[in-house]
Amino acid sequence: MTPFATYAILALAIAAEVAGTSLLGLSQQFTRLWPTLGLALCYGFSFYCLSVVVRHLPIGIVYAVWSGMGIVLIAGVGYVLFRQTLDTWAVVGLGLILSGVVVINTLSSSVQH
Repeated sequence: MTPFATYAILALAIAAEVAGTSLLGLSQQFTRLWPTLGLALCYGFSFYCLSVVVRHLPIGIVYAVWSGMGIVLIAGVGYVLFRQTLDTWAVVGLGLILSGVVVINTLSSSVQH
């Protein structure tokens, strides 16, 4: 698998995880059928994509990128869609997470470049 395809599948895994997490609140503790089914499908698809990616990249790196980008993106979704506020320190922390993902993907010899 090419590095581009590997990262494209990882991006799909991240997008599916963010979509599933976005549906958590809408599921109202799994009492609403459609949001609950949607989040289960999103998480299932996300984990399937991760299982493909870990055949080509170290699991620690994959998980760091997946969870880090998921955190940053779900914070953005919460801000935009759910009007959840972020204070300065939250933005700084999210910036540090994003910086870590960039460092891993640009400087680490553990990943394909």
